[in-house]
Amino acid sequence: MTLRKEGDLKVRNLFRIGAVLGVLICGPVSAALADDLTGQASVIDGDTLEIHGSRIRLWGVDAPESTQLCRGADSERYRCGAQAANDLDAFIASRVVSCLPINLDRYGRTVATCSVGGTDLGEWLVQNGLALDWPQYSKGRYDAVQRTAEQAGRGMWAGSYVEPWLYRVCIRARGTPANCSDDANAHP
Repeated sequence: MTLRKEGDLKVRNLFRIGAVLGVLICGPVSAALADDLTGQASVIDGDTLEIHGSRIRLWGVDAPESTQLCRGADSERYRCGAQAANDLDAFIASRVVSCLPINLDRYGRTVATCSVGGTDLGEWLVQNGLALDWPQYSKGRYDAVQRTAEQAGRGMWAGSYVEPWLYRVCIRARGTPANCSDDANAHP
């Protein structure tokens, strides 16, 4: 064995040891987290994308559900969940989306921060009043951006809405989209 081959063997062994230690410390890497999360994205809803067949939940934000209604500045109801999805789709257009996986949610989706053209999609959604900072997960990462959107009256902040997480609780309790979108009925 030459010195070069001996050195290569040592390097390969170090990589193997590192991989074994990584699995012992962090656990096995899920296939969903290992997938290529860069490419053309399909918008599933205001906070969920699909890239190469993998569902990706945007980390730290919660957008209204597709069936959810909000009230605009004119007090008229509009489909704010559909609005969030449509606006996100228009913003992404045909550009490449890059996602950095964080973990898996209880539905098996990859939870990730995603960006397009250097813009964090979660931040963009919150900045435009199309989603809320979800402090339970984000630990306030988008709080300042949300306060700015609220002060400017952007998106949902122009009128009234029910937090998406409360809307889902109401729907699971057999509420209707119209009923659960009403702030008086959505709070359990």
